[in-house]
Amino acid sequence: METILDLPIENKIFYAVLVFSWTVYLWEAYLAYRQRRTYRSTMHVPQELGKIMDTDTFEKSRLYQLDKSNFSFWSGLYSETEGTLILLLGGIPFLWKVAGTVTARFGLGADYEIFQSLSFLMLATLFSAFTGLPWSIYNTFVIEEKHGFNQQTLGFFLKDAVKKFIVTQCILLPVTSLLLYIIKIGGDFFFIYAWLFTLGVSLVLVTIYADYIAPLFDKFTPLPEGELKEEIESMSKSINFPLTKVYVVEGSKRSSHSNAYFYGFFKNKRIVLFDTLMEDYSPLNKDGEPENVPAEETDTPTEAKAKPKNKKQGCNNPEVLAVLGHELGHWKLGHTVKNIVISQMNSFLCFFLFAVLIGRKELFIAFGFYDSQPTLIGLMIIFQFIFSPYNEVLSFCLTVLSRRFEFQADAFARGMGRASELYSALIKLNKDNLGFPVADWLFSMWHYSHPPLLERLRALGGTKQD
Repeated sequence: METILDLPIENKIFYAVLVFSWTVYLWEAYLAYRQRRTYRSTMHVPQELGKIMDTDTFEKSRLYQLDKSNFSFWSGLYSETEGTLILLLGGIPFLWKVAGTVTARFGLGADYEIFQSLSFLMLATLFSAFTGLPWSIYNTFVIEEKHGFNQQTLGFFLKDAVKKFIVTQCILLPVTSLLLYIIKIGGDFFFIYAWLFTLGVSLVLVTIYADYIAPLFDKFTPLPEGELKEEIESMSKSINFPLTKVYVVEGSKRSSHSNAYFYGFFKNKRIVLFDTLMEDYSPLNKDGEPENVPAEETDTPTEAKAKPKNKKQGCNNPEVLAVLGHELGHWKLGHTVKNIVISQMNSFLCFFLFAVLIGRKELFIAFGFYDSQPTLIGLMIIFQFIFSPYNEVLSFCLTVLSRRFEFQADAFARGMGRASELYSALIKLNKDNLGFPVADWLFSMWHYSHPPLLERLRALGGTKQD
């Protein structure tokens, strides 16, 4: 009787990929089950949270996170099933043949592999966009809407999705074509050139994203002159942060979730604040009235969702400064540079191993490519499937490192004398975003890139400082 050990090597590879994929899925499902059990069993505000979270907010956050977890379970099950069926039914080689048919219509034969690769990539991303659209619509217009976060109309959402797809193709297709060309002509050391190319692309994208890409989707305006801007500039100067501009992004037209970040290299740093982060800017604080914005001042005069809000949202100026103190701590402590170094070391290692494995014909046969070994397919097989165990381990290690960095950035803000303000800001942001403050320890350890709220508050001193 033939066993799996007697199968050809390509069959072993194929089944190993499937087994590992479902093992990861079942592990993730088990962790999510543990967390849902926490949501369901924690019905009352724990005693140590009594002074920082009211019963109403606690219940809202519990139900919100429970809905998100249930949605994640079903969408994850669909995604895993879809991926398995694509592999079992030969979806990848089938789509490659369809892509070849498309390029052949333009008089381009099998010798034009890069053009066929671009056709394949566009068809694959189009398929992914269509199959993911119902899930995205449900998440936005059912779950986020139910819990008061969604600010989009369906028309705005669909137009935005089309715009994202077009922008993605405008970046993805040229970059991919150049990468494939470099691999083709790079000789024995192509992996070095490919790595340097992807490094350059990532640095360029990080540099131009907020100036040229993000404004295609959201409105960015300079932070007006005033006390907050002066305080931000003063704080930046005190730690030699080379700040050049401070922007406010109109995130409220999409969602009432809040955020802040900085970007740029060398002496050209910019800070971006979501309007929902600041209580003086958040449209949710307009005394229950929808914003009346003149048509000439907005790109979407009829598509912003106008509905009354009476929820007080955002942080006051000292709390915003404390949040920025935390973010600037990441820069001052070198976390950004360390993350870039780790990312690029990983990228170089992956390209090196790709160079070692790309000549193995059995890898292609395992996924239905018997007569050809397209470079793009090799990248997909090796990076997505063969490296998946390594990627899981790396992801967990980076999650652990991220939590460590978050504690260090909190400590940096505390060292700037902003512990009290950061303490209250974390509580407000947790409330605004309906974060649930109780987590299963195993789920938290595996998934949380930021420490749970209680752990951060304890590290800041346990009680709010006066």
